Amino acid sequence: MSKPLLPLLAEACTPVARAVMPDDEAAELARMFKAVGDPVRLKLLSMIASDPRGEACVCDLTEAFTLTGPTISHHLKVLRDAGLIASERRASWVYYRAVPEATARLSAVLAPLPAATA
Repeated sequence: MSKPLLPLLAEACTPVARAVMPDDEAAELARMFKAVGDPVRLKLLSMIASDPRGEACVCDLTEAFTLTGPTISHHLKVLRDAGLIASERRASWVYYRAVPEATARLSAVLAPLPAATA
Protein backbone atom coordinates (compact mmCIF):
# COMPACT_ATOMS: atom_id res chain seq x y z
CA MET A 1 0.00 0.00 0.00
CA SER A 2 1.43 3.38 -0.96
CA LYS A 3 1.81 6.28 1.44
CA PRO A 4 -0.60 9.23 1.17
CA LEU A 5 0.80 11.90 -1.12
CA LEU A 6 0.17 14.95 1.08
CA PRO A 7 2.49 13.95 3.95
CA LEU A 8 5.27 13.20 1.46
CA LEU A 9 4.84 16.59 -0.18
CA ALA A 10 4.67 18.32 3.17
CA GLU A 11 8.17 16.99 3.80
CA ALA A 12 9.28 18.17 0.34
CA CYS A 13 8.11 21.76 0.83
CA THR A 14 8.20 24.27 3.66
CA PRO A 15 4.77 25.05 5.09
CA VAL A 16 4.61 28.80 5.69
CA ALA A 17 3.41 28.34 9.26
CA ARG A 18 6.36 26.15 10.26
CA ALA A 19 9.53 27.75 8.90
CA VAL A 20 10.87 30.48 6.68
CA MET A 21 10.78 29.26 3.10
CA PRO A 22 13.99 29.22 1.05
CA ASP A 23 14.12 31.77 -1.79
CA ASP A 24 14.16 29.21 -4.61
CA GLU A 25 11.17 27.37 -3.19
CA ALA A 26 9.29 30.64 -2.69
CA ALA A 27 9.91 31.62 -6.32
CA GLU A 28 8.70 28.25 -7.62
CA LEU A 29 5.58 28.23 -5.47
CA ALA A 30 4.80 31.87 -6.26
CA ARG A 31 4.71 30.94 -9.95
CA MET A 32 2.21 28.17 -9.20
CA PHE A 33 0.04 30.43 -7.03
CA LYS A 34 0.18 33.18 -9.66
CA ALA A 35 -1.07 30.70 -12.24
CA VAL A 36 -4.18 29.93 -10.18
CA GLY A 37 -4.59 33.58 -9.19
CA ASP A 38 -6.51 34.28 -12.38
CA PRO A 39 -10.24 33.36 -12.34
CA VAL A 40 -10.15 31.83 -15.83
CA ARG A 41 -7.14 29.65 -15.00
CA LEU A 42 -8.62 28.62 -11.66
CA LYS A 43 -11.85 27.58 -13.40
CA LEU A 44 -9.89 25.72 -16.10
CA LEU A 45 -7.91 23.84 -13.43
CA SER A 46 -11.14 23.02 -11.61
CA MET A 47 -12.79 21.77 -14.80
CA ILE A 48 -9.81 19.58 -15.63
CA ALA A 49 -9.27 18.22 -12.11
CA SER A 50 -12.94 17.46 -11.52
CA ASP A 51 -13.63 15.80 -14.86
CA PRO A 52 -14.84 12.26 -14.11
CA ARG A 53 -12.71 10.90 -16.97
CA GLY A 54 -9.55 12.19 -15.28
CA GLU A 55 -8.82 14.44 -18.23
CA ALA A 56 -10.53 17.05 -20.35
CA CYS A 57 -10.32 17.78 -24.04
CA VAL A 58 -9.60 21.37 -24.99
CA CYS A 59 -12.75 21.18 -27.12
CA ASP A 60 -14.81 20.72 -23.93
CA LEU A 61 -12.99 23.48 -22.06
CA THR A 62 -13.44 26.24 -24.61
CA GLU A 63 -17.23 25.87 -24.64
CA ALA A 64 -17.47 27.07 -21.01
CA PHE A 65 -16.01 30.50 -21.80
CA THR A 66 -16.79 33.46 -24.03
CA LEU A 67 -13.06 33.84 -24.68
CA THR A 68 -11.30 33.10 -27.96
CA GLY A 69 -9.46 29.85 -28.53
CA PRO A 70 -6.03 31.53 -28.44
CA THR A 71 -6.86 33.15 -25.09
CA ILE A 72 -7.88 29.79 -23.61
CA SER A 73 -4.70 28.27 -25.04
CA HIS A 74 -2.64 30.98 -23.35
CA HIS A 75 -4.25 30.26 -19.98
CA LEU A 76 -3.70 26.53 -20.40
CA LYS A 77 -0.05 27.18 -21.27
CA VAL A 78 0.41 29.20 -18.07
CA LEU A 79 -1.06 26.33 -16.03
CA ARG A 80 1.11 23.82 -17.89
CA ASP A 81 4.27 25.91 -17.46
CA ALA A 82 3.54 26.17 -13.74
CA GLY A 83 3.35 22.36 -13.55
CA LEU A 84 -0.29 22.24 -12.52
CA ILE A 85 -1.54 20.41 -15.60
CA ALA A 86 -0.06 18.07 -18.19
CA SER A 87 -1.18 17.69 -21.79
CA GLU A 88 -1.24 15.09 -24.51
CA ARG A 89 -2.04 15.63 -28.17
CA ARG A 90 -4.30 13.05 -29.78
CA ALA A 91 -4.92 13.63 -33.46
CA SER A 92 -6.11 17.23 -33.72
CA TRP A 93 -7.17 17.64 -30.05
CA VAL A 94 -5.18 18.22 -26.88
CA TYR A 95 -6.23 16.53 -23.63
CA TYR A 96 -5.33 17.97 -20.25
CA ARG A 97 -5.08 16.34 -16.84
CA ALA A 98 -4.31 17.81 -13.44
CA VAL A 99 -1.00 17.01 -11.77
CA PRO A 100 -2.08 15.86 -8.29
CA GLU A 101 1.40 16.28 -6.84
CA ALA A 102 1.37 19.97 -7.75
CA THR A 103 -2.03 20.74 -6.27
CA ALA A 104 -1.16 18.72 -3.16
CA ARG A 105 2.04 20.74 -2.85
CA LEU A 106 0.08 23.99 -2.91
CA SER A 107 -2.19 22.61 -0.20
CA ALA A 108 0.71 21.41 1.91
CA VAL A 109 2.53 24.74 1.86
CA LEU A 110 -0.56 26.46 3.27
CA ALA A 111 -1.24 23.80 5.92
CA PRO A 112 -1.89 25.44 9.28
CA LEU A 113 -0.13 24.44 12.45
CA PRO A 114 -2.00 21.70 14.31
CA ALA A 115 -4.28 23.06 17.00
CA ALA A 116 -2.71 22.92 20.44
CA THR A 117 -4.35 20.42 22.76
CA ALA A 118 -5.21 21.57 26.25
